Amino acid sequence: MRNRTRCCLAALGIAGLAGAGSQAVAADYTTIVLSTVVAQPASVVWKKVGGFCDIGSWLKLKCVYTSGTGGLGTVRQLAGRIDELMVGETPHSYTYTQPANKSLYHGTVDVEPMGPHKSKIVYSIVYDQSKLAPNEMPDAYRAQHIKMFTGALASMKKAAEGK
Repeated sequence: MRNRTRCCLAALGIAGLAGAGSQAVAADYTTIVLSTVVAQPASVVWKKVGGFCDIGSWLKLKCVYTSGTGGLGTVRQLAGRIDELMVGETPHSYTYTQPANKSLYHGTVDVEPMGPHKSKIVYSIVYDQSKLAPNEMPDAYRAQHIKMFTGALASMKKAAEGK
């Protein structure tokens, strides 16, 4: 009897894991990748636009650190309501997430060298559009983010080129 109970419990556990896995399959991840070429080397561009709170000037939002000093593990708050945690960092990039966002929203700002006097700023976003709030339509959400970050890239290019 004990063996049957263990067997049944094990089967239920496996069934539970299978059910948990099906939720991951149901996710609908999408990406937005935008870029602009800048007439400056990557190191110069990064010094001008690579600060974790520099996003405030590109998007015309208030940005403050609520934890940390701008490096890995720092939390920034945008517009007094959006918390973002830096989860990755390289000499010319950082990646952040929005911990409270159920869509697993992640963004990366990266400056790629393209030679001694040119580089490319790449802004990429990944999120699960199946987890958007009921009032957020996937196409409208995507269009809003493309518009917002295309504007941000234009501001970054202008700042990096000193125009």
